[in-house]
Amino acid sequence: MDKVAKIADRLVFREVDSDRWVDLARLFEGRGGPSYCWCMVFRATPPEIQKRDGKSRKAALKRRVRAGVPIGLLGYLDREPVMWCSIAPRSTYRRLGGAIDPDEHETVWSIVCFYVARPLRRQGAMTRLIQAAVAHARKRGATIVEAYPVDPGAPSYRFMGYTTTFKAAGFREVARAGTRRHVMRLRLTRSP
Repeated sequence: MDKVAKIADRLVFREVDSDRWVDLARLFEGRGGPSYCWCMVFRATPPEIQKRDGKSRKAALKRRVRAGVPIGLLGYLDREPVMWCSIAPRSTYRRLGGAIDPDEHETVWSIVCFYVARPLRRQGAMTRLIQAAVAHARKRGATIVEAYPVDPGAPSYRFMGYTTTFKAAGFREVARAGTRRHVMRLRLTRSP
């Protein structure tokens, strides 16, 4: 078994809840972590948009966790938080753009962003993280998982992942969101 497979096999994924908030904060505030945005770019309400500092964004995300609002998954390697995926019901985000509205029988969860600690990049972690996010959404009742990746080499929105990674995971493009982001979907069950 090669090094990449060994690392991917050792990853464990857990939903962020009040008990795991400390782990999320440690990952986000660690070297290279996304403490500037706290994954609030697509979640912020109009009043929250006005407060762009990290402290305010952290407080806003923490309020959601305390209220039991799903925000995403942490990936652990040897009990250390090493990666993050924002996966939650699409209704918990602001408009993400380009999406085709599902019919009333569908429950859409959105994968909006990722963070993987530098030592784990290019080692299969993203594939495992997407698999875990899809499994989590399915367990929570999603019938569709939607993502908004960009083409490899795109100058922005890279935190949303790459189209090639999502295609390999079985997602298919259904729309565009602006000039860079693709709207890709994976159907988990057929609607009644």
